[in-house]
Amino acid sequence: MFFAQSPDQLPDRDTILSMSGMEFMERVRDGKLPAPPIARALNYHVETVEPGRVVFRGTPGFEQMNPTGGIHGGWYGTLLDSCMACAVMTRVPKGSVYTTLEYKINITRAIPADTTILATGWLDHAGRSTGVAHGEIRGAEDDRLYATGSTTCLIMNIAATG
Repeated sequence: MFFAQSPDQLPDRDTILSMSGMEFMERVRDGKLPAPPIARALNYHVETVEPGRVVFRGTPGFEQMNPTGGIHGGWYGTLLDSCMACAVMTRVPKGSVYTTLEYKINITRAIPADTTILATGWLDHAGRSTGVAHGEIRGAEDDRLYATGSTTCLIMNIAATG
């Protein structure tokens, strides 16, 4: 896996539109396309890509703490937004992209620093213009539930609109 180090390393629009969302996600997982810079900054990566299911593995540490020493809620939100929206991406057709319209998370307990987690997103619905998914963050070793979430994504056929 490699992370984009500069904007010119990110895939261009034509590259993205030339493949299905599933192909795109598999290429990121396999290191054929760069992982997004935010994944490096927040210490997570794509571990599993299946139709309608994506798993991220991450380990929050000191860099992800809030001023009181806990893992910042934005870390939970980013991991859930990422895995849920990427589950939608696995069903996005060639020539299309997605963007998150809204997401919601519920933190059920604090993740201790340096605890490895799995953030899993499952697709609930993928239509012509919207995708809906849900997700959860669990401990990789103990399966403890740390957070849940849901998302709605807009699916846009860019190839048809130019």
